Amino acid sequence: MNTQADASQIRWIDNQDQPAHARWRSMSDQPAPKRVYVVDDTVNADSAYKWACEGIGLLWCGDFQNAKLLMQAMERRVDSKAERAAAKAAKPGQAPASAHASFVAQRKAQAQRSRVLNMLLLPFDADHGVPLRRAPDVREAGAQARGAVDGPGEHYVASLRELQGLIGAHEWRKKGVHVGALKADIIPHYGVFSPLRGEYLDLVAHAPLPSSLKSSGKAGIAFDIGTGTGVLAALLAKRGVNHVVATDQDPRALACARENLAALGVAGRVELLEANLYPPGSSQAHLIVCNPPWLPWRPNSPLEHAVYDPDSRMLLGFLNQLAAHLLPGGEGWLIMSDLAEHLGLRSRDELLGWIAAAGLRVVDRSDVKPQHSRAKDKLDPLFKARSAELTSLWRLAAA
Repeated sequence: MNTQADASQIRWIDNQDQPAHARWRSMSDQPAPKRVYVVDDTVNADSAYKWACEGIGLLWCGDFQNAKLLMQAMERRVDSKAERAAAKAAKPGQAPASAHASFVAQRKAQAQRSRVLNMLLLPFDADHGVPLRRAPDVREAGAQARGAVDGPGEHYVASLRELQGLIGAHEWRKKGVHVGALKADIIPHYGVFSPLRGEYLDLVAHAPLPSSLKSSGKAGIAFDIGTGTGVLAALLAKRGVNHVVATDQDPRALACARENLAALGVAGRVELLEANLYPPGSSQAHLIVCNPPWLPWRPNSPLEHAVYDPDSRMLLGFLNQLAAHLLPGGEGWLIMSDLAEHLGLRSRDELLGWIAAAGLRVVDRSDVKPQHSRAKDKLDPLFKARSAELTSLWRLAAA
């Protein structure tokens, strides 16, 4: 059945030919599909894929496990089309595509994949449960990501793919991520980037603290800009920094950091602030640490904001304000991968130019090779760039 939708409501004709509606919910603030068909176990994958490619939402009212099978069938069709397009682009005798071209093509394919697969929709009860046959109990995962239900709520519609992300985040939240530098686990929340790549944490754990910070004793202060899970703030506190101010503009990140800092026993040393980059006012610190998104590109989801920084806005914001927020003898630690350089998205000269233009100088730089599996996957179209990648801790000071 066809229906119209606005940004917050979806309306459709149910199986009794009666008009129905529900609230639309999207963790990534995607608008509701403008057209929706109500489908069930009788729909075939080719039709579902065709409608999804046309931007038609498919509101599932059949068996939950069959919805997952349909999703898998749609995934195969999306991936097959992308593979055919890549094969067609790679003409015989033609030189391999550059790393930049491969990256752009991959991001385009990922965005299209996301758009198509997000068209498969599910109904949800007010308590985040899924009222379908053989549906798992996902109420706790929904409450963790979307918030607890206070008082009488309302049923809503959201994508199956988003639900799968919520379930995955719930599992990570249950088991945590072990951080060797802390000798403890960090518990990530939905939409907050998980510190799975531990090599940059080892750099922070072993870099020499600024002499001004060590000499200041209990008066020493550090900033952690964009704290996320709070892992860097916890590391600084564990290294003896008496007062760490950790900022983030995402309330979910601050809630996540608060939980982790309490569990690690360092909450008394860390002050959490909701802020875009630096604490408000003319506050200054002996050490300012920032691990901004590493790639200057557009994110496709909330979680990707931790990886992709459009026009290097966060990086430039950190650099351009750093000198003004450093106490005499202080340092700024910029934690960056050079993958953007290997992908042709940013040059080393460009980064060094930004550092100099911000009135900063490079005190030292420590490098480490990434240990993640994709750096060793020769089938990855970006293997050459990933295998050459280095993660660095840049120690910066006022010029």
